[in-house]
Amino acid sequence: MKIPIRWLREHLDTDASPDVIAEALTDFGLEVEEIIVPALELQAFRVARVISAERHPDADRLTVCLVDTGSGEAQVVCGAPNARAGMMGVFAPPGTHIPGTGVDLREAEIRGVRSCGMLLSEREIGISDEHEGIIELPENAPLGAVYAEFAGLDDTVIDAGVTPNRPDALGIRGIARDLAARGIGRMLPLQTAPVPGRFESPVGVSLLADVANRACPLFAGRHIRGIRNGSSPAWMQRRLRAVGLRPISAVVDITNYLTHDLCRPLHAFDAHRLNGSIHVRLARPGESLAALDGKEYAMPEGATVIADDAGAQALGGIIGGLATGCGSETRDIFLEAAYFDPVRTAATGRRLNLQTDARYRFERGVDPAFTATGMEIATRMILETCGGEASAPVIAGAVPEPAPQIRYLSRRTAEVAAIEVSPEEQRKILRDLGFGVVVDQDAFLIQPPSWRPPMHGQEDIVEEVARIASFSRIPAVPLPRRSPGVVAPALNLNQRRAGEARRHLASRGMFECVCYSFVSEAEASRFGWTDPALRLENPISPELVVMRPSLLPALLRVAARNFARGYRDLALFEVGPGFTGPAPNEQRRAAGGIRTGDQVPKAWNATRRQPDAFDAKADALSLIRALGGPAERMNVAQEAPPWYHPGRGGTLGLGPKNPIAHFGEVHPDIVEAMDLEGRVAAFEVRFENLPGIRRGGRLRAPLSVSNYQAVDRDFAFVVDEAVAAGEIVAAVRSSAKDLVESAEVFDLFAGARAEAEAISAVAGATR
Repeated sequence: MKIPIRWLREHLDTDASPDVIAEALTDFGLEVEEIIVPALELQAFRVARVISAERHPDADRLTVCLVDTGSGEAQVVCGAPNARAGMMGVFAPPGTHIPGTGVDLREAEIRGVRSCGMLLSEREIGISDEHEGIIELPENAPLGAVYAEFAGLDDTVIDAGVTPNRPDALGIRGIARDLAARGIGRMLPLQTAPVPGRFESPVGVSLLADVANRACPLFAGRHIRGIRNGSSPAWMQRRLRAVGLRPISAVVDITNYLTHDLCRPLHAFDAHRLNGSIHVRLARPGESLAALDGKEYAMPEGATVIADDAGAQALGGIIGGLATGCGSETRDIFLEAAYFDPVRTAATGRRLNLQTDARYRFERGVDPAFTATGMEIATRMILETCGGEASAPVIAGAVPEPAPQIRYLSRRTAEVAAIEVSPEEQRKILRDLGFGVVVDQDAFLIQPPSWRPPMHGQEDIVEEVARIASFSRIPAVPLPRRSPGVVAPALNLNQRRAGEARRHLASRGMFECVCYSFVSEAEASRFGWTDPALRLENPISPELVVMRPSLLPALLRVAARNFARGYRDLALFEVGPGFTGPAPNEQRRAAGGIRTGDQVPKAWNATRRQPDAFDAKADALSLIRALGGPAERMNVAQEAPPWYHPGRGGTLGLGPKNPIAHFGEVHPDIVEAMDLEGRVAAFEVRFENLPGIRRGGRLRAPLSVSNYQAVDRDFAFVVDEAVAAGEIVAAVRSSAKDLVESAEVFDLFAGARAEAEAISAVAGATR
């Protein structure tokens, strides 16, 4: 909800600054998202006079203008057809930003003529779509003045979020009411005197039985003839633009103005285009409406329709029809004000995917008791702006029954909200908000106002009192401690490991990704998904339908998006859950990562290479070591899941029944299917399988340091080429566990010479 400060002061007598108002709005529940000061963006635009205007020597449609800016003269090449000597316009100097086009203005040479600035149109300033010519100002416009101040475009606008339970705050007057209740100003009276009718309306109104009780219990209208539907007043156009609306014509602008001013949506039909009287009913099968937005909508079942004798002319509470829309040629109108059911309005708009300002308000609940009054206010504004004369009102239905009274105990504010507010202050707050308050012994009988529909019990009244009294008055009370002993850690082991894993992998030059825990069926199938229970019943996207069995599909999808944009040297990781089934114990936490592209920075003396299985193995072992795992005691098995390249992957573990990590190059078929190229190295480390703190045990054994100097020994073993290096290392470590601290392979001899030396050594040993 955008709230221009000058517009707000039409309803609220206050001299409070925008910052004070914004702070109060946030404090009582209307969180301010932005404070917009248009004058800052338009500060450089000045009122200027065109001294001379000559045709460009090399372009018939361009004019070379000499402009008096108030602080000097500037030459401007202009393409507007209305540029002429003596006119007053708006000048933008070089170096300024043009908000309507997003261009940063600079000096330029146009067809050989220097242009030092720009004469602006309304679209370039951002106040309308008009761009056929530059802005023409009155002759008495002050030369050199800031245009925003001269045109009244310097009004500060507060953009506040409105929660769904506050439909009254969708009008400027509703905002003013809250501020007045807080004590920031005084509410100004609203002119609501009825306009006397000069004749009987030739257009009648009726509610059919299918809408009379709930869908549209009240419909009011009146005929206004002899109007001149030109442009709306400049002040109204400025205010509409300030809230993001484009001025159209006087009648349409007035209905839009009152929608934002008083939260009273209205609609005006061109009376000459109506056939007979108005009938409000439910949509009929096969019925459609060509709407004012230029689209045709098939009326869904149950939609509320405003129809004449020929058919549907508007969709109740949402949008009007194009056939009966008002234009500059309109002379007679039928003005409509009605109350439509919020639930039905929301359902219809959702089925049509049609969002309008009227629907936004009706589906949250407008004030039904204000229907006829809103029509009277609109009638007065139309007569004052467009002339003409109005008929007597025609009304079908009645205002729905008001909400029941609520018996309220003033002590509930302290009990529920922990705020001490005296009964007198509570009564004043509620009355300032429009609630009826009657003292009944030790309680209040509260009558909610018609503009506050979601009021059901004492807790709702507490909320109203507390937000105006200020939530900041709620005392900060620490939670009681259960026992005086040592507080248990807030994070468990795997949660701590998740944070440590993020820090460690980032330290290895990898970038963290946060992906959805859902993947497509095709991606899930490539990574071992078989359990149909992991398929989502209501997925957020057709591409996110299965709980992921692995972290790798999402990371590969991220890499593919980067590949498509030219970024191929990637090192990505994610820490998150994978799923083997729907049960809670079938969700496992893991860290996964991938590397693609060149793994060596580009340099003239560096050899470029792609990642391989050993890069992934190094990442996995490094992470296991960082998490306190026994990286040196890891067994390496060549078996790897089928999504790794055959023969270029493996498993790290503490035995065949306890795999801790998988690593390797991703299978080429999967690389191709994911729109990647080259080799992709990947790994996954499962936190749950790492040794951890167990009841009665410790993660690490007590430190035991030998009293003797460490000794390094080099051994050479002659083995068959099929024997894995890891098997040799494991054999050495297990030969004397108390003495061997570490073992690793540091060299390799192979080929004919190595074979000859081995044969010679064996022969020497047998002699």
